[in-house]
This record gives sequence, structure tokens and C-alpha cells, in this order.
Amino acid sequence: MAAHDASTGAGSAVKERSKAPAPVQEPPQEKESGGLIRSIRKRGVLGTLRVAATLAVIVLLFLYSKPTPLSVAIGFALVALGEGWRCWAAGHLLKSRELAVSGPYRYVQNPLYFGRLCLLSGFSIMASMPWDTGSMVIPLNGVALLIALGIFFGYYMPRKRRVEGDRLARIHGDAYVAWTRAVPEIIPQLRPYGTNVRRWTAERFNDNSEGNMVLFVLAVTAAFAWRAGLFG
Repeated sequence: MAAHDASTGAGSAVKERSKAPAPVQEPPQEKESGGLIRSIRKRGVLGTLRVAATLAVIVLLFLYSKPTPLSVAIGFALVALGEGWRCWAAGHLLKSRELAVSGPYRYVQNPLYFGRLCLLSGFSIMASMPWDTGSMVIPLNGVALLIALGIFFGYYMPRKRRVEGDRLARIHGDAYVAWTRAVPEIIPQLRPYGTNVRRWTAERFNDNSEGNMVLFVLAVTAAFAWRAGLFG
């Protein structure tokens, strides 16, 4: 009888184990063949086109610019500030997997975009393009900057707010709502939000391919400096 009970108990245990859900295994992630390919896949077609358009504008600014040592120095101050914020943010960001509320995200919702604005402004200042109409001198680089800022704030940011904001609110719920109410969207505040829950990591920095941007910023800055005659 005891043996029968033991065997019955064992059989029940086996049945219970068979009913238990099998552990979920994450699908293996495909290894990327390079940082550039990974960056393109992350951005998508529209994102890649935006980057290509930005590069085209910078090339045109460089070709038709007349930079001076002073314009390069002033522009570089903004460029260094912007890229510094981008590098800081890239080491905290884990896209589409967690709500970034550490590091620079305690001061501003979009530190990468704040850095992009600084880069755009800095490069525009470097690319001094005075146009003498006879009666007045028009800084064409300033005109180009105003147009770019109009597109950024008039089209890109409202679209991002509408599409990405709704998605993040569905994923993160009240935590996202509380964070957006306490942290400004573009211009950093002086007082940080909450506590710093995560440290900057080189792994996330590399995964976000910000190293490529650092090299690009250095190359463009060196090109304007060369054109301004700073290299002799």
C-alpha cells in the first residue's frame, strides 16, 4: 500500500512537472557585421535618410564656407559641449528595453537631441559664409541654421513626441508620465530628477555606436580648422 501511495505520489509529481510552463528562451540575436550596418538597421530607412541629408548639408557648408580661426573656436566650444552630452547619454541608453532615467536623462528627456542641436549650431558657426549684397552682409550659415532649427522644432520634434511618446507611455506607464512631467524635453535643467540608478558603461556606449559620431565630429572640426588656416 505504501509502495502504491509512493508510486501514485511520484506519478502526480511527474504530472505537475509536466504542467509547469517551460522556461522561455530568448531567440539568439544576430551578430552584426559592423557598427555602421548596426547603426543603419537601428535607424531604419527614414532615419538613415535624415542622417544622409544632414551630412549633405554639412558638406555644402564646408565647400562654400569661409571659416576664420575665431569662428572655428566659438563653434568648437558648442560642438564639444554637444558631443560630450551625447557620449554621456550613449553610455546610459538601452533603446526599446528600459526607460532611461539615469545620467543625463535626469536633467533632460532627450540629451542626444540636445547634443545634436549643439553640434548643428557649432558647425554652422564654424562655416562662416558672409554674403555681401552691397548694402549689407548676410550670414548665409545663420540662415541655414534657422531653417534647420525650424524643421527640427516644427516637424521632427512634434512627430517624435506623438509617435514615440505614446509608445513609451504604453510600455512604461506611470513611471514615464512622472518622468516627463519632472524633466524638460530639450534644454537641460540644473536640478537632477530622482536618483542615479545606473552608471555609465562602455558597453552601452559602443552598442549605441556613438564612437562613430565622435570620429565624425573630430573629422569635420579638423576640416574647418584646416580651411581656416589653423594648420599652416
